[in-house]
Amino acid sequence: MPPVYLMRHGETVWNLDARMQGQRDSPLTVRGRAQAARQGAILRDHGVTCHARSSPLGRAMETARLAGLQAIADVRLAEVGMGAWEGRLRADITTASGLMWKFDAPGGEGLAMVRARLEDLLADDMAEPVILITHGAIGIVLRALLCGFPAEHWDRMEDPQGVVHVIENGVERLLA
Repeated sequence: MPPVYLMRHGETVWNLDARMQGQRDSPLTVRGRAQAARQGAILRDHGVTCHARSSPLGRAMETARLAGLQAIADVRLAEVGMGAWEGRLRADITTASGLMWKFDAPGGEGLAMVRARLEDLLADDMAEPVILITHGAIGIVLRALLCGFPAEHWDRMEDPQGVVHVIENGVERLLA
């Protein structure tokens, strides 16, 4: 598989509030807009000029635009649906296990559903490098699938904003 470049959307108002966004949206902050522009600069500095796909959610599409990318919206890149937890503060949400908790939301999208849509995305004709603009939980699952990490590892993976991950031949690295 050719290189896959992964970007998480820039910081949003709800990220600052520690509020669960899921498939709801909140605007990028000033810092989030700067992060998106920096991601574009990182791609240009490394000569990355391939096509881009983005979550259709506003924060991801805005990140793509600010990075100078003309991305095609792909619903499979949307953040995990968090059901009743969307819009709630993280501090107000508790789970029994902690592991994969974003996939345990009442009325939300479970891990099996997320994994199926992302495996479908990766099964598409991925004969050329691609830039994928997505979200925290979805980015983690994509990176884990591309690198072959077991599910037990996923909840320890970080999902930073303002960076570009590249995965090639099952090896992940950050571009700076």
